[in-house]
Amino acid sequence: MAAQRAHKVSLLTVVISLFILVAQKQGWLASAQQAAVKTQPGLYQVTEFVDGDTIGVNMNGNGEKVRLIGVDTPETHDPRKPVQCFGLAAASFTKQLIGKSAVRLEADPINTNRDRYNRLLRYVYLPDNRLVNAEIIKQGYGFAYLSFPFTKADEFRQYETNARSANLGLWHNCKPTKNQYGGYTANTAQ
Repeated sequence: MAAQRAHKVSLLTVVISLFILVAQKQGWLASAQQAAVKTQPGLYQVTEFVDGDTIGVNMNGNGEKVRLIGVDTPETHDPRKPVQCFGLAAASFTKQLIGKSAVRLEADPINTNRDRYNRLLRYVYLPDNRLVNAEIIKQGYGFAYLSFPFTKADEFRQYETNARSANLGLWHNCKPTKNQYGGYTANTAQ
């Protein structure tokens, strides 16, 4: 009797595993994730990757541009400047990091709600609670943007110091220079 029950449980486990595998291959789970985004407040589907530090999200049917607080990546779209060194790599990194994940947005209590371009200023969290803003700096794809106050400034400054010391990403490839605000700027594309 116990052997028969164990066999049924094993068979059921195999059937469920196969169903999950087929569901992933068919994209059914992605549809389920999108449905979950609609029912879970605070989770938003990313609709656009503008560059390394700006994304677009669907907020309850409205498109919003979101500028990641405390991080600055090399420019790729500024009409006044050529594409900066590592700009395309930073944009690609952010896109790969987020992928098709829904993101959780969090305002900073000591920062403003929007920037001068009317973009929302937010911390962007992945479903596994990794902070996208911090990951960009940690991996050397952007700088700590310290021109405005925010609660994670010391943390982000340390991430930048660590990435610079380890010669990661743009620190290895671009030879950033200090700017007039005390932060760093990437040079033009090489």
